[in-house]
Amino acid sequence: MDPTSLAIFLAVASQGSVTRAAAQLGRAPSNVTTRMQQLEAELGVTLFGRAGKRMRLTCAGERLQGYAQRLLALSDEARQVVGGAAGTLRLGTMESTAASRLPGVLAAFHQACPQIRLEVRTGPSQALQAQVLDGRLDAAFVALDPIPLDEAEPGLARQPAWRESLVLLLPAHEDAVHPESVRTRSLAAFAPGCAYRALAERALGATINPAWRIQEMGSYHAMIAAVAAGACVTLLPQSVLDLSPVPASLPRLPIGDSVTHLVWRTGEPVPAVQRFIEALQAHTGPSGLRG
Repeated sequence: MDPTSLAIFLAVASQGSVTRAAAQLGRAPSNVTTRMQQLEAELGVTLFGRAGKRMRLTCAGERLQGYAQRLLALSDEARQVVGGAAGTLRLGTMESTAASRLPGVLAAFHQACPQIRLEVRTGPSQALQAQVLDGRLDAAFVALDPIPLDEAEPGLARQPAWRESLVLLLPAHEDAVHPESVRTRSLAAFAPGCAYRALAERALGATINPAWRIQEMGSYHAMIAAVAAGACVTLLPQSVLDLSPVPASLPRLPIGDSVTHLVWRTGEPVPAVQRFIEALQAHTGPSGLRG
């Protein structure tokens, strides 16, 4: 299978449209269509069906998607190992890290390694670790409890980067001095797999108290707005609060720290990951844990 055809296949799968995939790739739509027809003929299966105006993967297409991602990742890794630090670094990060911590590191990395193209994707810690393990990402910033190394996710090496002070943001009518005494029994949080959501549920007792409701939201701005309206409480790093317009009337309840780590697959990191680790250490210090 031709790597270019696999890359086009993944673009169509992601965009759900030949036209949008062609625009993303800088190709003519007819070229994208021809490539997909050739790939289907080579494999002897139909890769896409339609759901309304959107193209959807068939069962065969869903099976191919994971293999295509891994094949392209291995191809890029081979180019880096054989040809030196070049190619693409696929970096995952939590939303909070992308907003408050990452810009300075990315600027330093780009200046030191302009030949390496960066792809940055955001997501919850659990999903990011899984994507590093299966090769869809080269490295990722995730939130981990300060647990011993032998209890960490098997198959992942890690470098501590930042210690985050975590804060429960409460509605103006709250006067709680401990998490367990919070009266507003609704938590605004990201989807399951978010480390900060798990920490908040644990601190508030939301996992054992059926009175608690979880309001899933897609951004910290939405969570802060829900708290300001008196509807929810939320947990977020102080570094995000420092960048956000938060009404002074909203109480803040510190609940401890969490450590953000850079994780990558165990073994000798490929050159692009090694260069990024060096840029991170130059920014945070060799041992990390910059506040």
